[in-house]
Amino acid sequence: MDTQQVFELALTRDNIQQVVDTSLNQLVVLCFHARAQPDSQTMCSRLGVMARRAQGRFLLATVDCEAEMEIASYFRIQALPTVLLLSQGQPIDGFAGERADADIESMLEKHLPPLWQLKLAEAKVLLAKGDAAQQAHDLLKSVYQEVKDATVALPFADACLLLGDIATAQQLLDTIGLADQDGYFQSLKAKLTLALEAADTPEIRQLQQAFEQNCDDYGVRIELARALVAAHREEEGLALLFEVLGKDLGAHGGQIKQVFMDMLTAMGQGNSLANQYRRKLYSLLY
Repeated sequence: MDTQQVFELALTRDNIQQVVDTSLNQLVVLCFHARAQPDSQTMCSRLGVMARRAQGRFLLATVDCEAEMEIASYFRIQALPTVLLLSQGQPIDGFAGERADADIESMLEKHLPPLWQLKLAEAKVLLAKGDAAQQAHDLLKSVYQEVKDATVALPFADACLLLGDIATAQQLLDTIGLADQDGYFQSLKAKLTLALEAADTPEIRQLQQAFEQNCDDYGVRIELARALVAAHREEEGLALLFEVLGKDLGAHGGQIKQVFMDMLTAMGQGNSLANQYRRKLYSLLY
């Protein structure tokens, strides 16, 4: 069952096994109702609003006790409305009768996973598809701003490598402690090594040699920085130019500053490395 887009469904004998299976990975809220009990139908409506607001943190399964008497009997429903929380195929909490929204939400929060965990799970599914790296990257970037640990950093680095963002991937992998350097980590380190080797082009090696011979040649410095950025080695390229700007903002007739700003613009407002160097530049300007 695809519960990424389904927040509510009617539980029947035909789909009860699917719903139980869903509860192995996602909290399921069962709401038992009947037309003869208007308050129970109102309760289902209120829970439906909460389910849509929760955006996938739980699945609401409504049970019409008049049509699905066997299911109601199985769960030993004696009063309506009755609400049960299902996890790992078993009821773990619930109540019968009326409850205020605040009380229901408080009960749910005790059992619901944090939203970032759902985003992480969704991002991993996108990564596995192989053609949704950008979507996975955007999700993981937002999650990493909230939770900076290996469970997020590793798939985030994976997405960065798929998109060619070698610098960010390397930064993320450098944060991984020994305890978290598992097989996934080793695989990503191997991918990073291959990416770095692929980015070390003959053009870059030639420019590096020329730069080492005369580091005061700003024309060569600019060309080397451009080549590095084009090879997804943005941090090296930006650092090469910022080294000069830190000493002289008007160096090379202002061309170094212009090329530097063009690079930042090309990397985009959402790029963390670009934003880091924007702040550094602003500190020099102001």
